[in-house]
Amino acid sequence: MATPFRPPNMVLATIGLSLATFMQVLDTTIANVSLPTIAGNLGVSSDQSTWVITSFAVSQAISLPLTGFLSRRFGEVRLFVSCTLLFVIASFLCGVSQSMGMLIAFRALQGAVAGPMYPITQSLMIGIYPANKRGMALSLLSMVAVVAPITGPILGGWITDNYSWPWIFFINVPVGIFASMVVANQMKGRPETIERPRFDYVGLITLVIGVGALQIMLDKGNDEDWFHSSFIVITTIISVISLAVFLIWELTDKHPIVDLRLLRHRNFKFGTLALVLSYSAYFAINLLLPQWLQRNLGYTATWAGFAAAPIGIFPVLLSFVVGRYAMRFDLRVLASFAFVVMATTCFLRSNFYLDIDFKHVASMQALMGLGVALFFMPVTVMLLSDLDRHEIAAGSGLATFLRTLGGSFSASLTTFLWDRRAVMHHAQLAEHITVYNQDAMTTVSQFGGGNAQLGAGVVNNMITQQAYQIAFNELFHALGWIFLGLIVFVWLTRPPFAAKSSDAGAGAH
Repeated sequence: MATPFRPPNMVLATIGLSLATFMQVLDTTIANVSLPTIAGNLGVSSDQSTWVITSFAVSQAISLPLTGFLSRRFGEVRLFVSCTLLFVIASFLCGVSQSMGMLIAFRALQGAVAGPMYPITQSLMIGIYPANKRGMALSLLSMVAVVAPITGPILGGWITDNYSWPWIFFINVPVGIFASMVVANQMKGRPETIERPRFDYVGLITLVIGVGALQIMLDKGNDEDWFHSSFIVITTIISVISLAVFLIWELTDKHPIVDLRLLRHRNFKFGTLALVLSYSAYFAINLLLPQWLQRNLGYTATWAGFAAAPIGIFPVLLSFVVGRYAMRFDLRVLASFAFVVMATTCFLRSNFYLDIDFKHVASMQALMGLGVALFFMPVTVMLLSDLDRHEIAAGSGLATFLRTLGGSFSASLTTFLWDRRAVMHHAQLAEHITVYNQDAMTTVSQFGGGNAQLGAGVVNNMITQQAYQIAFNELFHALGWIFLGLIVFVWLTRPPFAAKSSDAGAGAH
């Protein structure tokens, strides 16, 4: 039996892998609050600047499911180091971009090489840690996945305000170089099995077109008023046709570029379903809360970020505790408890009101963080538990891809529902304020200091705020029931949840 590979310095190897992954996940959100500044400096409209986010999301979504194929073709360590260095180069090029076209192109490159980094890190962590410590490694990665997206807007806003927007990209250069050098050094001599499978051109082309069109449709749907726009209709048709061909081809081809047959594994199937749906609900909260704080409570982007940040407290404090002791319990119980905590915070937030203070908002986020700390690692372990060692990279890539796609669907659906429900509630609240209701007209006039037109504007703003507040509360109530419903999928998985592969297998891949 082959001796398992262990890096000379496990701590240093873990730091290198985690830093690179933190950098990559951070960049999914770091540019969000800087878009107005970027648009102004490059002389484009705010609408055009959103392609900085869309281009990254589209290319990352395309490259994620290719992780398994690329890791078999080039080796996991070589793929990780190459992606990290290319990410550094792309980040530098983003920072020196002189036009929006250049920035969008380099952000697309950045997203393309970012895709495989998280799943490959997950696979390498599982490979280098002994079986009894893999939970700790996955818990650390879960903390990175939770904390980095929250840190992104806060750090991005601070850098943009105090320095200049290119530095949100330049900060990746020293971090990425250090991480790639550390990992290359620590993983030197790790056995790798390199395959030369037939290249699946049909799968790649249909994946690129289908996922690209789908991601663009989801990102731009709300801006274009969905299917009232011919652009959205066309991208939807292209996406549906391409993805239908992709699914049929990948399920019947002998050497698929994306191995969808992994879904035959029970734990992977239901674990991935639980991960995708829970992350989608979690993503909806992270999207909805800052928008509500700014729209309804008048917070700045920075203070909205501070109010949301406490969700990272428990994941940071508990990551090593959860990783060390979680395997002593039934992981389904831990995940179920996590979903109950997350559901409870959603139900409590469904009673929020316009005069609520910062302390209550932040405390609910902190409590939500307790649930997040307890759900990422158990669900990840469950979904990977019945995969063979050589399937880990592909499985992690596929699960991360579906999770990312779920987040995109969630973002579009949440924004759509919030706006539409607010419009409906606005109509209901305003329907009795007419010229035929003398009492209402008198009240409106009083709000305007005797000026009915001015008063109408004041009252309309008040009704709009209340309408969005009611819609906010409704969405959080629905999210609470969604989290409770996810407990069913957790209990459809079957123990044992220890990885199939032995330590030897982990090192010999």
